[in-house]
Amino acid sequence: MKASIPLYQQVKQHVLDLIATGGLKPGERAPSESELVRALGVARMTANRALNELRDEGVITRRAGSGSYVAPPRAAGALLALRDIAQELAGGSAPHVMEVISHAAINASPRAAALFDAEPGLDLVRVVIRHSRGEEPLLIEDRLIDPAVAPGAAGADFSRVTTYAFLTRAAPLQDIEHTVRAINAGPALARQLALPAGAACLEIRRRTWSAGRIASAARLTYAGERYELTGHPARPLEEDLS
Repeated sequence: MKASIPLYQQVKQHVLDLIATGGLKPGERAPSESELVRALGVARMTANRALNELRDEGVITRRAGSGSYVAPPRAAGALLALRDIAQELAGGSAPHVMEVISHAAINASPRAAALFDAEPGLDLVRVVIRHSRGEEPLLIEDRLIDPAVAPGAAGADFSRVTTYAFLTRAAPLQDIEHTVRAINAGPALARQLALPAGAACLEIRRRTWSAGRIASAARLTYAGERYELTGHPARPLEEDLS
């Protein structure tokens, strides 16, 4: 097993790989704690944590006295379903412009590593992009990408290709998590978005999963007076990594 990846994560990935390759199908019994201990040489506590997290993520169901079973696919639906920003701005009065503020390989700080459920020092790619409608700044995208899940992130030209388009190809969406809040622009953010200090902004924190692993974690900050969210809960969730 890989020393750089927490053992419980490796156990989770083992089960996810069995499901992804068809070795386990919906409704079939998943490996028990004891079976995982014997097969992978991990502690029972490690196997228990892995199975509990897979249960919490909806991958398996655990039945007292019976075991763990692969859960059926979940129906998709969301209040927040956004498209690629390039699609949102297409056909407007001014073109969509992407300006790469920074793009570098980094070693994850403890805070960044926690976003990926990993240990500090994880190799990541950080890209900060200003999206504008013509000369009017609309969004600051500050994104971390795990290049082990989304190969090619370090060399991608994000002045020409959106992170949505890149991640759709490199790390097809499996799951997504959003946190939305209103904030006031501090001096640095206000300069980046050409707003007065203290102006209202919309911040979306987003994590995406692919093949059972966290592919990216982003902080998307929109100029509040230039952007609005709309949603149609009855419509299916679109694949969205913008």
